[in-house]
Amino acid sequence: MDTHYHYATVTHAINALREKGFTEDFNLEENCIASKPGKFTHEEFEITEVYRYEGDSDPADEATVYGIISSTGVKGVLVTGYGMSSDAVSTAILKKLTFKP
Repeated sequence: MDTHYHYATVTHAINALREKGFTEDFNLEENCIASKPGKFTHEEFEITEVYRYEGDSDPADEATVYGIISSTGVKGVLVTGYGMSSDAVSTAILKKLTFKP
């Protein structure tokens, strides 16, 4: 997994990932990440790129952009914000999405 910090905004990071073929929009669900092509457990996807952003004055402005590839080759983007709810997301998914500098 590559960690990058060089895009100025979340929008720039998403657009760059789209240009690299990360076309699906992933969303967090209880025990998986999901997109139109399907649902994937923590064992069925890899995070290949991570971009983390923190607001200058407001911690609520924090966001992380993930470039994700599923085991079936689906490439997409997942954006998580501040206060990602662990109630609705499995521990295994949260562990995989934890930012590690």
